[in-house]
Amino acid sequence: MIKSMTAYARVEQQVAPFTFRIEVRTYNSRHLDVALKLTHGFEPLEERIKTRIAGTVARGRVEIRVIIQDESEASTVFEVNLPRAKAYHRALCDLNQALGKSDPVAMETVLATGGLIQTVEVEKDVDAVWQQLQPCLAKALADLDAMRRVEGANLAEDFKQRLAAIETMLAEIDAQAGQVPEIYRQRLVERIEALTHGIVEIDQTRIAQEAALLADRSDISEEIVRARSHIQQFRTLMADDTPAGRPLNFLLQEFNREFNTMGSKSGKATMSHTIVAVKSELEKLREQVQNVE
Repeated sequence: MIKSMTAYARVEQQVAPFTFRIEVRTYNSRHLDVALKLTHGFEPLEERIKTRIAGTVARGRVEIRVIIQDESEASTVFEVNLPRAKAYHRALCDLNQALGKSDPVAMETVLATGGLIQTVEVEKDVDAVWQQLQPCLAKALADLDAMRRVEGANLAEDFKQRLAAIETMLAEIDAQAGQVPEIYRQRLVERIEALTHGIVEIDQTRIAQEAALLADRSDISEEIVRARSHIQQFRTLMADDTPAGRPLNFLLQEFNREFNTMGSKSGKATMSHTIVAVKSELEKLREQVQNVE
């Protein structure tokens, strides 16, 4: 099944004492490129999250933000910088003594200096947090995958229509190619008549042989067979469960090669116009394939 590389998902879940918020966007990219923003203190979870993403997304740029709020009492711990507090209190006492004041130094005055009470970073139980985070992450990736499948289905429908158009035009090219020997024969007759002014009798057998030789050099039957095979292979790749972006892109290069060869061998204006129309459809396919995983 075709999947788009462009999608978005957002999930928020509460699992006491945590609140998890995950927001993920994906964009086109030749390779898998994960950019993760994670709440400070939970950095050890980074590789686990990226590994889980790699199991869902084969290629594309993934921008994911994981916010983890720990609302437990144990998550916030404070400590007092006693040496600094004592030194500041002693300095204030010395100042009182120097000014001849006997008033005791108030606690508020000591605390006003700032920096005496600091938060302490508590070591996280990464394994426990990971167990609770996984369902939220799985939901976000599942929603993302669902959107990528919907977008992929739209792309697949466009591909089917363009392939059908190419198939119709290929049948026209095949039919027109069958007329090439007669076109070459007529051209030879007209050329000889123009050069001899109708004085020399034309050997129809010889003309037919020469026309056949010219037609053989312009034969595109092999290219047509390969092009039809490419169409079938394109449809097979679309129906397959594995990521199809890279093989489809390669297949379109082969497609272009066949029709470029046909164009160089074309001996009929209408056939050349049809080949140009096919190449226009192939270019539109190529642009859309850039969005496929």
